[in-house]
Amino acid sequence: DLSVAGARGMEHLDAATAWRERKTSSVFAFTTGLAGTYVIGASTTPSEITLAGKDFNAYLADDGIDDVLEARRAAGELERGATERYAKHVKAVVQVGARRDSGYAAVLGYPAEIVPENNPYRLRRGDTLVVRCLVDGQPVANQIVLAGGRTAAGSRIAAQKTRTDANGLARIRVTRSGRWYVKFIHMTPVNGDPKLTHESKWATLTFEM
Repeated sequence: DLSVAGARGMEHLDAATAWRERKTSSVFAFTTGLAGTYVIGASTTPSEITLAGKDFNAYLADDGIDDVLEARRAAGELERGATERYAKHVKAVVQVGARRDSGYAAVLGYPAEIVPENNPYRLRRGDTLVVRCLVDGQPVANQIVLAGGRTAAGSRIAAQKTRTDANGLARIRVTRSGRWYVKFIHMTPVNGDPKLTHESKWATLTFEM
């Protein structure tokens, strides 16, 4: 799915013509209309990957999937390899012109999704961005959420790690200007499948301050 939500409402683009794959990235273009705050999104079809135990553990540690890593450690399965089915659901909030509106809060209906509770383009340094984390349309509690980014000069913005509350809300303090990401990976074990061991849904939100 390729979607754009903004001043014209919700539009779904034709992935067959709008989506272009490059060697290490994929791109699509759309034409803005009226000034306002827009959300653009892409939801990919699932892929599968098989990793050795050591590599899977490193991936879990790097991407904030601590609970699955601890479950493997408790079960004595750190040496066990894994085959994961995953899909990525990414959104970017962009500002067109000076008019800031409620377009940032659009829900695209993806299997995993991050929805801002306040407009990222009204933030100033030191403010807090509140996001709602959804899995299959429902708020997900106690989900680890990572945030960070890069400044305009290219230096890294220190990463933050937090968890959602009982209502699926996470709070990110925006410490520096630059391009920010907020992301989570919701992973669950798969039982009774001779091939798969885990399934995950990735959600990412980006914006610029």
